[in-house]
Amino acid sequence: MPATYRAPVKDALFVLENVLELDRHRHLPGFEDAGRDLVRAILEEGGRFAESVLAPLNAVGDSEGCTRHADGSVTTPTGFREAYAAFREGGWGTLMAPKEYGGQGLPHVLGSALEEFQTAANMAFSMYPGLTQGAVSAINVAGSDAQKATYLPNMISGRWTGTMNLTEPHAGTDLGLIRTRAEPQPDGSWKVSGTKIFISSGEHDLAENIIHLVLAKTPDAPDSVKGISLFIVPKFILNPDGTPGARNSLSCGSIEHKMGIHGNATCVMNYDGATGYLVGEEMKGLKAMFVMMNVARLGVGVQGLGQSEVAYQNAVAYARDRVQGRALTGTKNPEAKADPILVHPDVRRMLMDARAFNEGGRALALWAALQADLSHKAESAEEREKADDLLSLLTPVIKAYLTDEGYAHATNAQQVFGGHGYIAEWGMEQFVRDARIAMIYEGTNGVQALDLVGRKLMQNGGRGLRAFLGELDAAIADARGKTHLAAHAETLAGGKAKLEAATMWLMQNAMANPDNAGAGATAYLRLMAINALGMLWLKMADVARRQLDDGDADTLFLEAKLLTAKHFFERQMPAAHMLAAQVEAGSETLMAMPADAF
Repeated sequence: MPATYRAPVKDALFVLENVLELDRHRHLPGFEDAGRDLVRAILEEGGRFAESVLAPLNAVGDSEGCTRHADGSVTTPTGFREAYAAFREGGWGTLMAPKEYGGQGLPHVLGSALEEFQTAANMAFSMYPGLTQGAVSAINVAGSDAQKATYLPNMISGRWTGTMNLTEPHAGTDLGLIRTRAEPQPDGSWKVSGTKIFISSGEHDLAENIIHLVLAKTPDAPDSVKGISLFIVPKFILNPDGTPGARNSLSCGSIEHKMGIHGNATCVMNYDGATGYLVGEEMKGLKAMFVMMNVARLGVGVQGLGQSEVAYQNAVAYARDRVQGRALTGTKNPEAKADPILVHPDVRRMLMDARAFNEGGRALALWAALQADLSHKAESAEEREKADDLLSLLTPVIKAYLTDEGYAHATNAQQVFGGHGYIAEWGMEQFVRDARIAMIYEGTNGVQALDLVGRKLMQNGGRGLRAFLGELDAAIADARGKTHLAAHAETLAGGKAKLEAATMWLMQNAMANPDNAGAGATAYLRLMAINALGMLWLKMADVARRQLDDGDADTLFLEAKLLTAKHFFERQMPAAHMLAAQVEAGSETLMAMPADAF
């Protein structure tokens, strides 16, 4: 049977309304329109769109892929054009965009919930509008007023889409090595020449124009990251009236043959003296592109979460229906020759691990999205600074941890199916293949860990770290005073102590030997992530307990929330002790093996 998907609207609303308490922010710009009725209506309709329009095309996109034609044009899989037209007509790309350019100006936190629904239903499709949103953010921050007026309304409406062009065959993470060049022209434009690879949504038939954001070096630029500029390079050069005109000198040389996300056109893009327009200042392009990359990194984290969620849903349905063997404690289904595999503790272990991650990861992603909103819209400068510090610190954590764990839980969900999970018709192996890329692009997860320990920890004198530890302290102190949370609070307090000890160890040992930072970076990132999830699980368990005590009728949902919280603190939070030990093991053994011995 084909895989199915149901958007977790109820759980998202539980977090938005009761844990994050969006109503407390109704006095802030953008939040004034985000009342409960509107938020509920948007999430319910967005969930239906994901379930009924996007999810049925997921397997289609995977099996058909994209087709490049002799003229360099690309056709997306059957149904994608119609789905994108429905996406546009529904105004889904306008919700969080600035009002002055045709958006609705709603909070980013609302968009994050919808992003999960879309990427879980059809990850490959969701990348077309997802990359456009990132390009909109970069142009809105770094572009001129004329560029904003020219490009943003059409990109926000969905008439045009956007991409980001960083990677070259010889230059991935080390962007200082890029060779793409831009030559100034008398009319103020530039001629951009070079080859970019792994360009998601680089060519397709969904929109009237594609606005490529391209990193390149100008003639006098130093041969380092300090010499990189950013250019708008449209697929079609605009006519004086702003409509797409002549085809630019750029083309899709090929589509990458890849492990997953087949429905998205991942292109080799060739720029042959293509007309481009400088965004912001010359040789300041990387800063502008990082605006887009940080938006993308949070979105990629949500992709990992989405694949875990949809895989979990299908594994639960299979575990309920599949009969195999008898329960260890005696027959549970005497009318049949075997019991459903849901009775087996090891199957439940995989499912409960995934559920605890999904619900905790969802809360973390939404909490981070709220920080993104508050970093721009909070009333005081101090509140804006704190939100920005927290978001900056945790962006690499969210990208890496949610994608690592998303892939792991998609694989465990496949394992629940046994041999059927390995067969394409059930859809589970597609979730695994699609989830795998999220650990790699927008900066591999190892790079995210190095970014955390090498830059983010001590950024602004460690202000973000202190803010995060303060959030943990506040959650622990509040929970210690409540009988139903006291044990969980002590478990999180133990995890926080390990995080502080590991931080101190890094500070004392990384300077003397930078390999110590590199060796412990991934374990340290995971240690920080598990503390962040613990903080949010405390908050969710507290809300669930209060609602049950107040007589809330949805007892099945709330009691399941409390059991899942207990599972997290009993079986996942203790990993903090192991992770701290890995950090403090240092680099000596890792670096001792001679290269020839590997």
